[in-house]
Amino acid sequence: MTDIKLTLVVACALVDADKRVLIAQRPPGKALAGLWEFPGGKLEPGERPEVTLIRELHEEIGITVQEACLAPLTFASHAYDDFHLLMPLYICRRWEGDVIAREGQKLAWVRANKLRDYPMPPADIPLIPHLIDLLT
Repeated sequence: MTDIKLTLVVACALVDADKRVLIAQRPPGKALAGLWEFPGGKLEPGERPEVTLIRELHEEIGITVQEACLAPLTFASHAYDDFHLLMPLYICRRWEGDVIAREGQKLAWVRANKLRDYPMPPADIPLIPHLIDLLT
């Protein structure tokens, strides 16, 4: 049996009052550059997924999220060539502050049924039907 590197990443579907979801474009120089994804990031050692999201959402887009406002929705499990990605997706409808691109990334508010119009990493694509079911 081959050792497979398991990578844990957590993502968040921020949903605004108009039921649009925030996605961010991966900047040049990063893996999968140019593809659109849900905000989030890798868990630090010993960090819970909710804590990771609170930290990453503040770092990436400048908002403050309370743990009570994060609800698990679904998860992705995807085998890339050199690692296996496990990614819980949380949904969040309440936060403090304005969403701003703090890392030079492009941001877009998109209706769930239009998410397929944006090229996404393979792990993100199976999450779309769950958002469509929830938001349409």
